[in-house]
Amino acid sequence: MRLISKVTVITGGSRGIGKAIALKFAAEGASVVVNYAKSQQKAESVVEEIRKNGGKGISVRGDVSNRSDVRNIIQTALTAFSRIDILVNNAGVLIPEDFPETSESTWDTTIDVNLKGAYLCCKEVVPTMLNQRKGKIINISSNSGLYHPSAMRYVEYVTSKAGMNGLTKALALKLGPYITVNAICPGYIKTEMVEHEDQETERKLLEETAAKRFGKPEEVADAAVFLASEEAEFITGELLIVAGGRGMH
Repeated sequence: MRLISKVTVITGGSRGIGKAIALKFAAEGASVVVNYAKSQQKAESVVEEIRKNGGKGISVRGDVSNRSDVRNIIQTALTAFSRIDILVNNAGVLIPEDFPETSESTWDTTIDVNLKGAYLCCKEVVPTMLNQRKGKIINISSNSGLYHPSAMRYVEYVTSKAGMNGLTKALALKLGPYITVNAICPGYIKTEMVEHEDQETERKLLEETAAKRFGKPEEVADAAVFLASEEAEFITGELLIVAGGRGMH
């Protein structure tokens, strides 16, 4: 129960890594706000599972790239639970198009959701955390943003995650000492986001991975619990790689 009585907002919390984080946080005692953009049924299923296990949770729809939606997400959380202790910027998209065939729309969508979305959520939640003199922001980035060659296939995605890493460090400097800001950089995690990958690509990725297997969403969630806990009070501005040894730094 490392997160007992904490309130957390998780963007993109209806599936994949976001779902795993929502369930882990609830199991650790946190009240969880599960944000979703389209998957209402999946989000409500996550909340139902949280409540079935004795936890507290609500779902709220919102596009993180839209400022009015972000304001509604944060206000809904405050109305329900009166405070926000942890923000997890997990919402993200990966559009598997090769440059230079990618469209301007692909660029805009990727940057707007992955990077602008994190910025808007931070901007909206920070006043509350500063008023509380306590808060934690965890950004779900990627190995792609660390310039590992085989993870740099999709230009827009790489750019968005490299920008998220920069945002993490800049905000850590700006928001200390009351708010810690860290990022998790997962390697290849088996979720719906990578369903497009072929077997040959996956074979090559496995060869680069010291653990010789792909990661699970729950393993990223374990890292998020640590960064959200009191055990990580003296950690800020860091990029925690959860990649089984792929792209070691």
